[in-house]
Amino acid sequence: MAKLVVLSEGLIGRSHELTAERTTVGRVEDNTFQIAEASVSSHHCEILLQGSEIKVKDLNSTNGTYINGQQITEAVLKPDQVLRLGKVDLKLEGEGAAPSPGKKPIEQTLVVPRGVSLDKLEHGPKAIGFDTAAKGFAKKDNRTNKLFVAAVVVVVIGILAVIAWLIISGGNAAPPPGRR
Repeated sequence: MAKLVVLSEGLIGRSHELTAERTTVGRVEDNTFQIAEASVSSHHCEILLQGSEIKVKDLNSTNGTYINGQQITEAVLKPDQVLRLGKVDLKLEGEGAAPSPGKKPIEQTLVVPRGVSLDKLEHGPKAIGFDTAAKGFAKKDNRTNKLFVAAVVVVVIGILAVIAWLIISGGNAAPPPGRR
């Protein structure tokens, strides 16, 4: 029986056998195969078993559905091809399916996790803080905010000027014509 095996780090080892005619894949619990990852849409795609073919149909996902790097709306998925949903890679494995030439079976694939190496941990804790000289942390020049602040200052000064004029004139302004 064919099955989808997750290749992406953090989810490695998860798999789902395609036993039903229709399998839904997505982030929420009501899917047949739930992949709780932010880049996967709530209802990302459906997988249809049609005879000997396995068809994948995108369900208007936000980040798209890809087979071997090509975005699809509906396509046939073959053994050993990589299905990408958002940032999650899955591989279709089938009983007796020979791997593509030049490709290692998943059991022989070396996965190098990213993270902190033991050498870095042995050197003790690092000071926590922001490196303000690092790229990406410099404050951006925002012209719109400057213009907004300038406009607010002009309006406030105008209001204060009117209030000052009323106080100085002592309320002795002439009454409107027709009222005496």
